[in-house]
Amino acid sequence: MGLVETAILGTIQGLTEWLPISSTGHLKVAEHFLHFLGTQDSLLFEFMLHIGTLLVVLFFFREDIKKILAALGRLDFKTEHGRLIPLIVIGTIPAVAIGVLLKEPVEQAFQNMLPIALAFIVFGLVLYLSKTGKEEKDEIGYSTVIIIGIAEGLAIIPGISRSGATIAIALLSGIKREKAFKFSFLLSIPAIIGAIGYTAYKDYGALATAGLGWTEILVGIIVAMIVGFLAIKLLWKILAKKKFHFFALYCWLFGIALIAFSLSGF
Repeated sequence: MGLVETAILGTIQGLTEWLPISSTGHLKVAEHFLHFLGTQDSLLFEFMLHIGTLLVVLFFFREDIKKILAALGRLDFKTEHGRLIPLIVIGTIPAVAIGVLLKEPVEQAFQNMLPIALAFIVFGLVLYLSKTGKEEKDEIGYSTVIIIGIAEGLAIIPGISRSGATIAIALLSGIKREKAFKFSFLLSIPAIIGAIGYTAYKDYGALATAGLGWTEILVGIIVAMIVGFLAIKLLWKILAKKKFHFFALYCWLFGIALIAFSLSGF
């Protein structure tokens, strides 16, 4: 795999990890049609790209993260950022549990384009319905955060976006968009760290023997970071203008196109 292919996959990861259109789904489609990677190379590259997008969200929300860590150090759970700590912990539990339980079954079930296409179409409906949220709440309750955590866990399915699912559920639960946006990304941090650690532990042998060079990996990470940063800013602008549900149209069209390709034998 050359630097051009690496940059293409890095761009796909950077855009689709934080825009609500499923990075896993797009990477699987790219690998299927473009044949860039072998199985081990694919595993390593996705692993490294997730490190790149994690660094982006850590940088983008660095001030909030500093305040959360400071509150944790003081064991302060009553301030604005201190209250986020138990919410993130509780939301992470169902996300991790679902991710561990469904990882292998999902990988087996989503080997071809048809189930991925159906996931895009169903998820598009969730995005569209998010416009019906009343946005009356400034605070996220524990029952709501459990549902958001479940939505994040289900994003292991290619075609379901982590950011899209968590923001959509928060909006449907009546959470104001700025709160939904920030909490979605803060909640993603432990989930991504856990996924990176789990992959490193479980698939260490495959990662170690993958044939990708460090130049290709670094290019992919840098491209994913730059594009990912711009994607987060774009998502907030779209969300602020109350056009978040417009992403549903993209998911529907993309899903229909995948069905057409699948039925055509591609």
